[in-house]
Amino acid sequence: MYAFSYERPSSLADAARLTAGGAKPLAGGQTLLASMKLRLTQPERIADLGGVKELSAIRKEGANLVIGAMTRHADVGSNAEVKSTFPALAYLASHIGDRQVRALGTIGGSVANNDPAACYPSALLACGATVVTNQREIGVDNFFKGLFETALQDGELIIAVRFPVPTRAAYEKLRQKASNFPLIGVFVAQLSGGPVRVAVTGGGNGVFRHNGLEDALTRSFTPAAAQAVRIDSTGLSSDLHATAEYRANLISVMAQRAVAKALA
Repeated sequence: MYAFSYERPSSLADAARLTAGGAKPLAGGQTLLASMKLRLTQPERIADLGGVKELSAIRKEGANLVIGAMTRHADVGSNAEVKSTFPALAYLASHIGDRQVRALGTIGGSVANNDPAACYPSALLACGATVVTNQREIGVDNFFKGLFETALQDGELIIAVRFPVPTRAAYEKLRQKASNFPLIGVFVAQLSGGPVRVAVTGGGNGVFRHNGLEDALTRSFTPAAAQAVRIDSTGLSSDLHATAEYRANLISVMAQRAVAKALA
C-alpha cells in the first residue's frame, strides 16, 4: 500500500462533502482495495461509507423496492421483504461471488463500478430500475455507459436503487469457477402490463439488453420462444475462458432456464 488519509463519515451530508472535495468513496472495497494494492488507482483520500447508516435501508415504496447503496449482498439475499416481494433479486444477491464477497460487497459499489461481468447491473437493466444519487435520479437505460463507466459525475454518490417489482422474473448464470464471475448471466423480467426486458452480463464491455429475446418473450413468455431466437455472437467477448460463439449459446441456454424458473 501507500500513504493516504482515511475518514469515516457518519452522515450522508458529511460523506457528500468529503467526496465533493476529492475523497474516493469506499463501499465494500472488493474492487477499490484490490486496485489500490496493484497501484491501478492511488487516491490520496478515502471516505469509508460504512458508517452512514441511512445508506443501508431496505424498504417497500408502493410497487417499488428500494435498496440502500451500502446494503451488503448477503443482507439483500437474506432479507424477508426482498425474498417475498422480489425473490429473483434475493437469489441473484445470494449467489454473487463467494461468502466473503457477499459479506462485504454492496449493491451501490457494484453498480457504481459497473464491472462487465457483474450480476447486479443485469437486474437493474432488466427491471428498468432507477439509480438515486445525492444529486438526481438516473434511469438505468441512461446509467451504464460501457466498460467500468457510468453516468455518475465526480463527487456524486449513489444513495439507493429503486426497483419496479416485476410480475415475473428470474436470473440464471454460468459462473467462471476461478473468479466466480458469470461467463454469462441473463436476467429476465416481465414487467407490469406485459412487456419483457432481458439483460445480459458477462458478454462484452458491459451489461446490455437483448432486443430479439425481449420481442419473442413479450409475444410468448415460454422457454420455447427463447430457444427460437438466434443469438448473434458478433461483439461478444472471446477469451481463454470461452469463445464468442460459446457465449452466444450460453445466452440462449440461460435465457431459457430463466424463463422456466420464472414460470415455476
